[in-house]
Amino acid sequence: MGAALALASRGVGQTAPNPPVGCVLVKSGKVIGRGWTQPGGRPHAEAMALAQAGANARGATAYVTLEPCAHVSTRGPACADSLIAAGVARLVVAMQDPDPRSNGVGIARAASAGVATSVPVRPIEAARIMAGFLTRQRLGRPHVTLKLATSLDGKIAAANGASRWITGEAARAHAHLERARCDLIIVGRGTLQADQPRLDVRLPGLEDRSPRRAVLTRNAAPDGWIALESPHDVGGVEGVDTVLVEGGAGAAGAFLGSDLVDRLMIYRALILIGEGRDAIEGFDVNTLADAHGRWRVVDTRMLGIDSLAVYERVRD
Repeated sequence: MGAALALASRGVGQTAPNPPVGCVLVKSGKVIGRGWTQPGGRPHAEAMALAQAGANARGATAYVTLEPCAHVSTRGPACADSLIAAGVARLVVAMQDPDPRSNGVGIARAASAGVATSVPVRPIEAARIMAGFLTRQRLGRPHVTLKLATSLDGKIAAANGASRWITGEAARAHAHLERARCDLIIVGRGTLQADQPRLDVRLPGLEDRSPRRAVLTRNAAPDGWIALESPHDVGGVEGVDTVLVEGGAGAAGAFLGSDLVDRLMIYRALILIGEGRDAIEGFDVNTLADAHGRWRVVDTRMLGIDSLAVYERVRD
């Protein structure tokens, strides 16, 4: 399942409206097929793995990061049916599919066909990889990550507005990898006017994974950009399940104030700026009690001399 999860992560930001799924087929202790959801959502991970395995799939164990789909689509057959037809003997699933067309149906169909089934296996890791798809299914909107690059004292720029570069090369490269894993990247109008950011992916081999670009503004957007009057408008952008909010302080405050941030990434540089510009503007809580219990730490790491902390929003 660990290998299947690693494969699934390859599709993050590329598969909407389908989930990024990974599949590994194992027989007699050897991997005979691997697959992950391809850009645009097809082929599915199971279809790719079965195509590699061919007739050797009979009697194999399939490790899949999401319950195989059970509904027939104009774009291809149901994966549950394909696994059964291939003669797979065992099905190990990370988590059940919340899509009502498949929720529990794919697993039940395989079991009724004599396939031994195991579920869930490592569901928390699978849910994080498929956060965009799951948030869309459960809340009807994309999964939103807010990225902040700050000094130790929480500033994103000097008092005169200078902000390049707060963090070092390793942290900036990691931020570009995050760009490659999202469908849409958003900045505020002030950031667009002041910095004219490209918002593309500048990592060798990943340049073609640059996301679509949007600006939070009530005015018209430049050519090639999407204008969003409100943070809530992200829910209406077609083909978007993962969103990265990258700047600036006003946009950060607007998304936090709308309680639309599901994941918070804070890169911290080993510098102090003092009388600089705050990372967040226009966001406040009524009491300190309201501020507690809203976030949990899910990752911390060093990126060169900079640090990264990742938090998830605690929701019911």
